[in-house]
Amino acid sequence: MALNAQTDNNHVIDKVIAVVGNNIVKLSDVENGYVNMRVRQGYENAFENRCNILEGLLISKLLIHKGEVDSTEVTDEEVETNVQYYMDQYEMQYGSREAMRQATGYTYDELKDLLKKMLHDRMLSERVQYGLTSNVKITPKEVRDFYDRIPKDSIPTIEETFEIAEITRKPDINEAERDRVRLELNKLRERVLNGDKFSMLATLYSEDPGSAAKGGELGFFTRGRMVAEFEAAAFALKPGEVSPVIESSLGFHIIQLIERRGNMINCRHIFMRPKVSSEDLLRSRIFLDSIAQEIRLGHISFADAANKWSDNANKIEGGRVTHPQSGNYLFTASELKQLYPGIAFSSMNAGEVSNATAMKTDDSKDAYRIVTVLRRNPEHKANLSDDYDRIYNATLEQAKQDKILDWAQKIIKNTYIKIDDEFKDCNFKLKWN
Repeated sequence: MALNAQTDNNHVIDKVIAVVGNNIVKLSDVENGYVNMRVRQGYENAFENRCNILEGLLISKLLIHKGEVDSTEVTDEEVETNVQYYMDQYEMQYGSREAMRQATGYTYDELKDLLKKMLHDRMLSERVQYGLTSNVKITPKEVRDFYDRIPKDSIPTIEETFEIAEITRKPDINEAERDRVRLELNKLRERVLNGDKFSMLATLYSEDPGSAAKGGELGFFTRGRMVAEFEAAAFALKPGEVSPVIESSLGFHIIQLIERRGNMINCRHIFMRPKVSSEDLLRSRIFLDSIAQEIRLGHISFADAANKWSDNANKIEGGRVTHPQSGNYLFTASELKQLYPGIAFSSMNAGEVSNATAMKTDDSKDAYRIVTVLRRNPEHKANLSDDYDRIYNATLEQAKQDKILDWAQKIIKNTYIKIDDEFKDCNFKLKWN
């Protein structure tokens, strides 16, 4: 494949700068990566940074090439499911397909086709990489050696972290409110059966903000994407058919099947969520404030109170909160500000208990909670005693990267690779030719 630039009035628009097997790397791929890096690191070492980005792309293309040669499976259904998820997110972000086109420069279908290729390649690369690194193990000695090799003036500073616990009260929704919602949805269902457009009623009445603006349309999905009760009802419908009122863990729905395509369906729904009464919410707040006072007076420990009265699954751990990404118990102040709006953790000492504050549960229901700081870990230089998990993960990641580099250097010899002369002076980690 020729490495020729496309031109417009003698200005370079884009060009292929590398070929790995049947896969190409374009100049725009490097430049887009450089723009993102420049935001974090500034303008220094521009050529070196571009070279590093290019080598990362070359390794990614090598992994894709390996997957293609080995026929590593990535199914069309998996790709379509992921593509539709991102398209739904984009459409929600921009508000409409026209706004999305103006912002991205692509029509809905063009962006969808672009994502298909991108996500297929990403999934293929990740599967090959997992196959190469899943058996990588490290020892405590390797963790210590990794830490000891860090120059003293380069040891990272770990910002202050908090360990917290919570007690949550989620008032039950009374049956009268549940009946009210069922009745409202049944009225809307009758209107559809009598000729009103489902999509119009969804736009007007559905409480699902992601789909209401699209007439309730959810897009194509396979089994396993939706909550069980909704999914069972949706897959049982015939095109155009409207379900009875369905109760799920999220609330209540009526569903209309639009189209069935293989093992995928597209449907609309009108969603309504029963509301907790203001009286029940007030009772929860008063109850939690009384519990907070009992804890402050030393009449009961926070852990015992959580185990006795909290509605969260973490009650068995005394209400201790696990970080949703890392899986450990450490949160930064900025993370807590996002997760617990209205609670000033930075001004709380270990052992202090907050007043009851309003919250939304994972399924968007109203509730109240009290929290306590179990421990504040001050800002410090990373060390093996306090930050072993972080250093272990960094060591493991480095070991996996080394495994990929060793593999790549061997497979390069038997793979067609061509790199544009513009990057001939790059000081790559690997020998690419």
